[in-house]
Amino acid sequence: MKITRIAARPVRLPRDMSAATGTAGSPTVLAEGAADYRWSSIYPCLYSTQFETALVLVETSAGFVGWGEAQAPLAPEVACTIVERLLAAVLVGQDFDGSRERIAELWDSMYSTMRVRGQTGGFMLDAISAIDIALWDIAGQLAGAPVAALLSTKPKQSIPAYLSGIPRGTTDTQGFRVVKLFYDTRTTEEFFEHVDAVIDAGGHVAVDALWRHTPESALAFGAHLEKRAALWFEAPLPPEDALAHGTLARELRVPVAIGESYRTRFEMRPFFAAGAVGLYQPDIGRCGITEGVRLAAMAAEHGVQVVPHISIAFGPQLAAALHFAASVENCALAEYNPQVLAVANRFLVEPVRIEGTHYVTPDGPGLGIELRGV
Repeated sequence: MKITRIAARPVRLPRDMSAATGTAGSPTVLAEGAADYRWSSIYPCLYSTQFETALVLVETSAGFVGWGEAQAPLAPEVACTIVERLLAAVLVGQDFDGSRERIAELWDSMYSTMRVRGQTGGFMLDAISAIDIALWDIAGQLAGAPVAALLSTKPKQSIPAYLSGIPRGTTDTQGFRVVKLFYDTRTTEEFFEHVDAVIDAGGHVAVDALWRHTPESALAFGAHLEKRAALWFEAPLPPEDALAHGTLARELRVPVAIGESYRTRFEMRPFFAAGAVGLYQPDIGRCGITEGVRLAAMAAEHGVQVVPHISIAFGPQLAAALHFAASVENCALAEYNPQVLAVANRFLVEPVRIEGTHYVTPDGPGLGIELRGV
């Protein structure tokens, strides 16, 4: 069969920022203003006041339809334009048999469309990832099996989850033993008051530092984490510097966790080489399933556990991350944000489920989801 059509759609939904602050896509209070995109009030990163993502549809001559999604929390129109103007031009008309090898060939072909033109990351890879997810959805439908079963002979039926982000001043861990807190205060003292309160309430804490530290301040902050037996120290430094991350990782006992900022094995190789990765956090909406599996294999070669980053997402991206987590042997945990799951489930015929503190791996063919109202 052949790929006959590829279409992309930006999605933008209003959300209650008072409820969203401290959660995925809005970890800090945003600066005042009327614009949809605003700076964090405490460090230089831009966020949207709305829930934004990019959906992609792939159709084949045999009638199969696959859904994909890019991690696109800012300007989803950009990823959609790349899909429709560039990537569709090289994929429509291509033969597609649903094999793992063919999907990998198409990923490599899409990656090559911008060789020597500078787009080896960012929006370009986000767009590629959305199509890649849709191709895996079709492959599973063609085989009559979940994507996880195409990736592994023994996929997990459920995946332990950790709670990502609870508002400052709150210690309700909702029954989860592992909780990730965002470094969302102006002072370290104020932040660790919240950390200690959550620990006292029975939580095991990981911390996302939101790229805020210098190498010097990261060491001091990391010492506080070591005293509290923190599970990991996420995004401690600006994401460009592999050597600084490696130095920090060697000087701390708490694992340094990175991954969401990088989309390919080419970007990650210097970080693994520098010994900078204590815990690896790929975002499947940014690297796709195909490259995600390659990256997980790279992590395994270095003896590093994988915990996928799951941020703003609709059903296709969320389901793809769960199939990835269910199929990767060195993945024992996945990120859970209640607001993200609630929004995704609004547009699914059958919801993605959390039972207790575990995700249930979707078990239908392909991604195992059916979208409605989009």
